[in-house]
Amino acid sequence: MLGALVVDIHYRRSRFSTRLLADRLYTPSHFWLQEQGSGIWRVGLTKFAARMLGDVVDLGYDLAVGTDVRLGDAIGWLEGFKARSDLYTVAAGRFLGGNPALEQDIDIIDRDRYGAGWLYEVEGTADGEARDAEGYARLLDDTIDRMRGRLPNAESDRRAR
Repeated sequence: MLGALVVDIHYRRSRFSTRLLADRLYTPSHFWLQEQGSGIWRVGLTKFAARMLGDVVDLGYDLAVGTDVRLGDAIGWLEGFKARSDLYTVAAGRFLGGNPALEQDIDIIDRDRYGAGWLYEVEGTADGEARDAEGYARLLDDTIDRMRGRLPNAESDRRAR
């Protein structure tokens, strides 16, 4: 029996475009998660997050490998040309560590964000609000429309009352 064919999405809205890989989940905070094995989640930045942050120039972790983490715990920081941001976990469980390749070449994040440029791994459970590529495309539509000053119909209907 053949499973349903899942394909990547080539997304474009306004002046933003990206490829959303079908083998990942995407969070409302614009991270991707890919299951590496049973309960092992690799996490990285989406292109949208990277665009808001700018090219990543530095990254650090504030906890040791093996530390228990809850969803939303601050685990480190990211610094880009445009901003510096705390790095929060988008999975709950045990922190397995950051990507060791980034210590030698931080630019991998920008060159290969959905491959070798992953940020960290957690053994446990992914964010329950994470969605597939189609769901993330809808989230991007809403986010970009809000950024451009266009409210979704439901929101503008509420404001009109």
